[in-house]
Parts: sequence; structure tokens; C-alpha cells
Amino acid sequence: MERTLGLMAGAGVLPGRAAAEAARQGWRVVAFSFEDAPGLAEQAAAVIPSRIDRIQAVLEELLARQVSAALFVGKFWKQRVFEHRHEDADGAARALAQGGLSDGALTDMVVTTLAGLGIEVLDQRTFLSPWMARSGVLTARTPTDSEWTEIRHGFTLARHLAGFAIGQTVVRSLGVTVAVEAAEGTDETIRRGGSIAGPGTVVVKAVGASPDYRFDIPTVGSATIHTMIEVGATALGMEGGKMLLVDRDEVLRLADGAGIAMVSIDEPSGSG
Repeated sequence: MERTLGLMAGAGVLPGRAAAEAARQGWRVVAFSFEDAPGLAEQAAAVIPSRIDRIQAVLEELLARQVSAALFVGKFWKQRVFEHRHEDADGAARALAQGGLSDGALTDMVVTTLAGLGIEVLDQRTFLSPWMARSGVLTARTPTDSEWTEIRHGFTLARHLAGFAIGQTVVRSLGVTVAVEAAEGTDETIRRGGSIAGPGTVVVKAVGASPDYRFDIPTVGSATIHTMIEVGATALGMEGGKMLLVDRDEVLRLADGAGIAMVSIDEPSGSG
């Protein structure tokens, strides 16, 4: 019997890739497109334009199409929830916002709501494992001793913050944390850090102790590197086996061209 997967698609190329992998695994994919996701239409049996302030319509479509499992992939901008949390949102969207906009509150509300419809939320790694970052120095240039110091200290802080669902990225320079990610996202955090400290900053992206891979796998892609180049950041540290490295060849080409050192490590407390 054919299984139907409801793919909740945020921004970026990952929803299309996840849809292709799901189809390969035998799922019939019905995609709910909340943001621009290139390549999604070519991989899904149906694509339904969706809005965060019209959740009731999404729930009705899930039932009508006999969806048995849901997959959340791509960047969902939390600002959208803030924008539509008042009178213009439908009842389901207002209930979502009223439950709180923290990651934990949103996760609990989504899981509970979908479970009430008999729909399980799946782990993203089942469909995105080919893009998980391997461990090691990824670029032609290895971080300098001072960059390794910033990376080690940055991981300690970034993992702590991620554990409290504050953000996943910190920007460091000369022993000082100059920017910490909140709801604005990685790229804006890098820009803010660069505006404070100037060229030479080090970016660190980490996950908490108990990440919920149903809803978020931290991702590094070409947009991150372009932003680092824009502000003159020189090194990027990320956790091996816990993050996605999207379009690896292009990312490394950009990083090498700009002299950026990239490292993915299993043990953030380890030395370079």
C-alpha cells in the first residue's frame, strides 16, 4: 500500500532533495510549500502553496490526502509567526502562537496536533543523510592556532546556547564573543559580528546536547560562505555528523577561493 508523506517545505534546496529521496524510498510526496523551495515541484506528486497564518487549511489537506507521516525540511522563518499571530490568522495559527513561540512550545504544539490526526513527524536524517558533514578539516587551509582557540571557546558557548534553543551560531574575535544568534538566523548574526569586529572573525555553529532532528538539522551552505566573505570572516567551525553541508563542492570552492578555513569536528572540546 502506498504511503503518503506530507512534506512541510521551508526555504532552500533541501525540501526538493528530501522529496526526491522520499520518493525513492517509496513514499508518495505531497508538499506544502511555505517558502521558496527550488526543485520541489519536480519531485513531489503535488505542491500546495501554504501559509503559516492559514494552518487550518493545511490540516484539512493532510486529512483529505490521507497523509500518514509528516516531514519538516528547509528554513522556516520564525518572523512569519510573529507577523501573523493576530486577527488576520486563522484559529489554528492563533492557537499555535498563543502556545508560545519558543522552539519547544512550537514543537510540542505541532507534534500534539499532528498526532491527533494520526500523523507521525519523521526524523529529517532519514531523508537527508547524504548531506551530513563529515569530520575533519574540509578546506585547503587549516585553522591557525588563534582560530582554533576561537573555535574551541565558540563551541563551548554555542552548544550551551543551542541547548536552550536560543541559537546555534556565535561569532568570535580576539577572545571576545561579538555576536550570538537568536531569531534572525545565521547570516544576519555573521553580518552583525562583522560590523562590530571587522575582518578576521571566526564563526562557530553547534547543536545542543539533545537536538530534535525532526524539526531542525543545522545547515551550512553557500549563502553562509558568501556572508562570511562579505564581512571578512576567516574561519568556520561546525560539528561533524550533526550538521548538513549543502552543495559541498561549491561551498569548499568558495571557501578556498577566499582563504577561509573550515573544520568539522566530533568533539568540540578537542584541540586542533
